[in-house]
Amino acid sequence: QVHLKESGEDSAQAGGSLTLSCEASAADYNTQCMAWFRQIPGKERELIATIYMLGERTTYADSVKGRVTISRDTAKHTVYLQIHTLQSEDSGMYYCASGPILIGGNPCRTGAGQYNIWGQGTQVTVSS
Repeated sequence: QVHLKESGEDSAQAGGSLTLSCEASAADYNTQCMAWFRQIPGKERELIATIYMLGERTTYADSVKGRVTISRDTAKHTVYLQIHTLQSEDSGMYYCASGPILIGGNPCRTGAGQYNIWGQGTQVTVSS
């Protein structure tokens, strides 16, 4: 059973940057795609970004494109999420997730159903 562990800064100033990390306990079939989601108060959980661990292909949600970067360190079984130009509206719970690839096209898609392993989440608070 693969476990995901999120870590990183839990607070930052608006306009600044923040980096979150997610380490998988192992690399296997269900960690070929990794993704970050978030739950903003008053909104549904949404996908932020995905990354293909074997080829570094990435996707970003339109709502955060241009302000976030997802990256990987395959040797450490770790993915990172960098959020730039933070806004108070970025405050919420951030979740790391992983899942298998999908055959054809982009192996890591933007639907939550593909991701079957989840971390416990980490709280992010952005101060104005």
